[in-house]
Parts: sequence; structure tokens; C-alpha cells
Amino acid sequence: MDLDSKIFKDKTFSSLLEDIYKNSREKEKKIKNLIDDLKPFIKGPGDATILVPLIKGYLEQAIKNDDHLIKMAAIVQRALTNGTEGGDGAISQDERDDLIKLALEQNHQIEE
Repeated sequence: MDLDSKIFKDKTFSSLLEDIYKNSREKEKKIKNLIDDLKPFIKGPGDATILVPLIKGYLEQAIKNDDHLIKMAAIVQRALTNGTEGGDGAISQDERDDLIKLALEQNHQIEE
């Protein structure tokens, strides 16, 4: 499997993997900074019950976004591998449906 094969526009499989890694590290830093910024505002249990769900929401969203990218990378990897091992490189209908679902979810999140 050639990791430098273009998968769309100027994006290669290796650059997609690099983006996944960088996004994960960047989100980790942003969430840590957010938590550090919010700590001074927590004066008691009442404050924590308001702020902790916000932090939880950010964490869940970050995990969900990373999961989408990882699923996309797995599908692309299978397509590239099938194409180099004598297969036609095509993805299954289920994988197409997953890609469409992921794209629609990402689009919905962007619109929010």
C-alpha cells in the first residue's frame, strides 16, 4: 500500500493520518487549557455542576470528531489495500453508507 497515494485533491493517506494525529494533540491541548481556564471559576459544588457538563461536552465532541476521522482513514486504507492486492479498490455499500453518514454528521456539526 502506497501511503503517498492521493485520496482526494492534494490529500494523501499519510497526510490524513498526520492530520488525525495533529488534531488529536491539538484538541488535547485546547481541552487542557479550557479546564485550566475554568478551574478558578469553580468555588463550590454548585459551580462544578454547571461547568463540568460543559467540559464533558467538549471532551465528547473531540472524541466523536476523532472517531469520524479514524473511521474514514480505515475505509480509505481498505480501499487502497484492495486496489493494490488485485482487488478493484472499491468499497462496499456499507462503507459507502458509513462515509455518507459521517459526512452528514460532520456537516450538521459545522452548521451548529
